[in-house]
Amino acid sequence: MKVAVVGCGNISDIYFQNLKTLPSLEVVACADIDLERAKHKAQKHGIPVAGLTRDIVNRPEVELVVNLTRPQQHAELALEFLRAGKHVYNEKPFATRRADGRQVLEEARQRGLRVGCAPDTFLGAGLQTCRKTIDDGVIGQPVAATAFMLSHGPEGWHPEPDFFFQEGGGPLFDMGPYYLTALIALMGPVRRVAASAQAFFPHRIIGSGPRAGERVPVTTPTHVAGQLEFHSGAIATLVFSFDVWASQLPRIEIYGTEGSLSVPDPNFFGGTVRVHRMEDRGWRDVPLTHANEKNSRGLGVLDMARALPSNRPHRASGDMAYHVLDVM
Repeated sequence: MKVAVVGCGNISDIYFQNLKTLPSLEVVACADIDLERAKHKAQKHGIPVAGLTRDIVNRPEVELVVNLTRPQQHAELALEFLRAGKHVYNEKPFATRRADGRQVLEEARQRGLRVGCAPDTFLGAGLQTCRKTIDDGVIGQPVAATAFMLSHGPEGWHPEPDFFFQEGGGPLFDMGPYYLTALIALMGPVRRVAASAQAFFPHRIIGSGPRAGERVPVTTPTHVAGQLEFHSGAIATLVFSFDVWASQLPRIEIYGTEGSLSVPDPNFFGGTVRVHRMEDRGWRDVPLTHANEKNSRGLGVLDMARALPSNRPHRASGDMAYHVLDVM
């Protein structure tokens, strides 16, 4: 399948590296709102065509677009590419508003096209091992979970962090998709949500790049504390924050009727999986049972492309991503 990557920012390098090595995919073009940036990435990664973002719509050879633009553009551009007859795989989040996400799903269904979305880290060795551990009954029936993503935000390292602190950003929309996708992949869908949210710092100071020292206004919540109730009846407690300087809380833990499961950082594909059963004296490591331990961003794209010939569902689907958006 011939693929175009749209959006040549920080995250694009790992996609270019991986998509070029994955079977069944051929990266034929890249694009950005900054033509020079697109040309730079094309030269760096050996991509034959570089252009502006909307140039991709008119290229007949492109069958699937990997949309790595800023979150506020995900739905708008996905609709544009779908209407041009392209399958679309969005970087997370699927969209920033429910209505936009629903429109993307409906457009894809009407046109018989596929839409997928990151994160695909739940397809990696760490979270697949967790899923197998649960399926094998090692911790019994999951009844509760905790998830914590606590930091002081990306303004210290990202040269253009503005969008992290606008609508569609913040810790929930930036990092929440990793945690929520992991929990949903491991524990099933969510039926009820409650939360409180605040922004405790009115501005952030850029710490690197040509704009270092510049203040960025904060217009979205940067500390969100919530509770999820799953259809299974299990309950999860979550905190997402860009307002915390340091923490020793676990990333994700799942608590079952017969033991507990320590889940690795869902932002990565590998990591350490640990269990503590009721008869154990302490935690023990679980050997990884699945492949893709290293940074394998693009697995969701490959799975979507491979699902098309047999018309089977793909795993990092728009439906799953919309459920994550709905929860957020």
